[in-house]
Amino acid sequence: MAEKEKSFDKIEHPTKTYSLVELVKAPTIMVDKGPENTVFAFPLVAIVEILLALAVSVALLTMSFAVNAPLEELANPNVTTDPAKAPWYFMGLQEMLEHGHPTLMAVMMPSLMVLFVIAIPYLDNAREGAGKWFTNARGKKLTLYTAIYTLVVMPLYIVLDSKFPLREILRGTLPDFVLQYVFPALFMGAIVTLPLIVLFFSKPTAREVVLVLFTILFVGAVVFTLTGFLFRGPGFELYWPWNMPGGYNPFQNL
Repeated sequence: MAEKEKSFDKIEHPTKTYSLVELVKAPTIMVDKGPENTVFAFPLVAIVEILLALAVSVALLTMSFAVNAPLEELANPNVTTDPAKAPWYFMGLQEMLEHGHPTLMAVMMPSLMVLFVIAIPYLDNAREGAGKWFTNARGKKLTLYTAIYTLVVMPLYIVLDSKFPLREILRGTLPDFVLQYVFPALFMGAIVTLPLIVLFFSKPTAREVVLVLFTILFVGAVVFTLTGFLFRGPGFELYWPWNMPGGYNPFQNL
């Protein structure tokens, strides 16, 4: 017992406070998790966060001097701007509205996305690899492959659904609920489910499933936002950014 007491007298870090809470039989989940593996939130982390905040502020201030943002004339209710685009941070939602009923695309699906993000800590509560980007090499590969998959499939879906919209082609032959809700939900669900089906053959962990789903969510949001911002022109039709009709420039009102 004297030898054990002696081991607690050893101070690993003179500037940290140690206290003995209880003695438990080894092994425990706190093995190799001692305070020597930590850093002080203040000032080390706080200084980095302050510097990042200052850098972002300087970048925004510089952009405000470089990019002109004049006020336009009062809105005329008799004249509709073409294309009428939402601010860039809502552009993804506006693009989604082109592919299904507003209730589905602007309310139900975004709500599911938010609920998924909220549920992530409860879906993945494993301690192994916590705090590490992508957890391990396998996580990096899964994220990369999922990002590539989403970058290919999402634009393809947007183009095909814009050029050959089943909601318009089958209008009058099927109920509107099927065309506006069921079909878009099935298409989006298939895009999300396909990589999960492939992943399940390799017996994934909960974190790997979350990585795949979050990558699809993040990359998909970027694709929808950029599509609405760069590739939608007059009539909200798809055009190449350098081939917009009527001299429209997607960057002119940035």
